[in-house]
Parts: sequence; structure tokens; C-alpha cells
Amino acid sequence: MIPVEMDAWVVARPGPVSTRPLRRVRVPVPAPGPGEVLVRVEACAVCRTDLHLAEGDLPPRRPRTTPGHEAVGRVAATGPSAGRLTPGTRVGVAWLRSTCGRCRYCARAAENLCPYSAYTGWHADGGYAEYLTVPEDFAYRLPEEVPAEKLAPLLCAGIVGYRALLRSDLPPGGRLGVYGFGASAHLTAQVAIAQGATVHVLTRSATARELALELGAASVGDAADPPPEPLDAAILFAPAGELVPVALAALDRGGTLAVAGIHLTDIPALNYRRHLFQERTLRSVTANTRADGREFLGIAAAHPLRVATTPYPLDAADEALAALAADRVEGAAVLLPGRFA
Repeated sequence: MIPVEMDAWVVARPGPVSTRPLRRVRVPVPAPGPGEVLVRVEACAVCRTDLHLAEGDLPPRRPRTTPGHEAVGRVAATGPSAGRLTPGTRVGVAWLRSTCGRCRYCARAAENLCPYSAYTGWHADGGYAEYLTVPEDFAYRLPEEVPAEKLAPLLCAGIVGYRALLRSDLPPGGRLGVYGFGASAHLTAQVAIAQGATVHVLTRSATARELALELGAASVGDAADPPPEPLDAAILFAPAGELVPVALAALDRGGTLAVAGIHLTDIPALNYRRHLFQERTLRSVTANTRADGREFLGIAAAHPLRVATTPYPLDAADEALAALAADRVEGAAVLLPGRFA
């Protein structure tokens, strides 16, 4: 039975977490439109992008949006012309919600750059709720045997981190620097290590440094420290522009720095000889394609990752977001509807 109303959180007024921009509300359960499915949420991970939306770093695309784009659940109902997924199917709902499928970017398999793309929890309501809708062509089938809490972070932290790893052009057996070590970084580092890389983690969090060593990092240090050897590639996960010159300076000749976040504070002036000369490359990462998602989820199924999570009941979503803002979360915070504080 699908209820008439549900619990959800909305961004009532963007601002610092201390002003409590999230509000808990009762709203109608959405009806799936053409080509869409209604998903009953089992778990939704909390992403730093949600924090940027709540605090206004990402301009809202619509008023009172429900955040959340790492949702695991089961199809509860299907809309007109939806037929690929049937009720009861376990699916994942990720950041990329739709693209036009016709522009030159979509035509060249770069749908993450589609000017008409829309995103879960930004253009449409997301998973900080008991139900959400998604176009079935943008939902991922998920395995039955893995707990929803452990699957949820894979849907953004994992997928976008994997694209960042691809964008870093890490050579086989190369030396990778990881700056910041939260939900995305701790998954990406495991993939790189499994592929034979030497990973050096640079982060201000002592707890994160301990986790990095447990997961197989060759070394750990503070975010501003130089790594113990030159890097073939680096990924910046922390939304701190001041770390861009730090990471570029740590690259060996021909190395690449990929910036993984959707938001970054201003980058200080770069010195050409120190930061870019000798063919060092600075790249951004913009969302992901569905092909990235399928490839990463296949890797995660073949080589199960240790997913560090901190569970929160859905009615404590504002507390989870505040903990993320204060760097008090190990791994990924995950909201669990049906669990009560």
C-alpha cells in the first residue's frame, strides 16, 4: 500500500547549517510521470553537494527542494510508458536524473556535459524522504544481498569518485595523491589500490588518516604536507581551492590533478613554472555518465569495497548534515527511513 502522505525534508531557506536551512515536512507522495517509477526509499546517503545546496553555494533550481541523490529503494509503482522496471525491483537513484539525449554532448557519449541535464535533489526532489520518483532509464539495478546502508554511498561518492580517478589519468601502478578523505575519497582510494596504485592520503582529519591507513594507503599526512614522493596523479576531494597549488606542486612531470567537487572555493594565483610547467594538467570533473555508473557498480560487485558509514534516522537529517559540515562523519552519513532517533 502506498500512503497518501510522507515525511520529507526541504531546503526552506538556504543558509549556514547553524541557521537550520532544512525543515521537516509532511507532503503528498509523488506520482510517477511518463517513463518514471516511484521508489520507496530504504536508505539515502548524505553528500557534500547536499550541504552546498542547503547553504546556498549551489543556487536552488526550485523552491523547497528535497535534497538527496544517493538513494537505494524498491520500485513501488510505475508511470505511463515505464516498463523496464517492475514493482519490487531494487534500484539506486543517483545525481544524474535526465539528459536530452539529442545534443552534441549526448551524441558523443558525454551526457554529463548535456546543457539540458537535470539532477536529483536539485532540479527534482530527492531521497531525504520516504519516496521519490526517477526516470527508469536513469535508475541503476542493485544487488539484493548488500545492505542498503552500504549501497547508498556508491551512487554518488563512488560513481563520481570513479570518474575523478579516470580523469586523473593515473598510469598503471602509478602514485596517486588523495586530498581530503571523506565518503568519495575512501571508496576511490580502494579502487585505485585494488588496481595496483600506491596511494598517499593528505587530509586535515586525524580520524580520516587512521581510516586511510586501515584501507591500505601507503602514507598519510596533513592536507598541506608534501607527499613522500612525487605523484603521477592527484584528486582533490576537499572543496578547498587553496589546495589546488599544493596538489599541483606535488605532481611529477606530466602529472594530472582532477578536482572532484561540484563546488570549490577560489583558487589562489598559480605560478606557471612551479605548478603547471613540465606538462602538468589541471582538470575539473562534472557529474558522471550512466556508463561511468554501470562500470563502477560492476567493479564494486566484483571487488567488494569496505564502505564506512554512520547511520542516522531520517528524522535526524539536519543533524547528519551538521555533522558533515563539521567533519564529524567517518566515511558517509546515511539516512534510514523507518529508524527513529
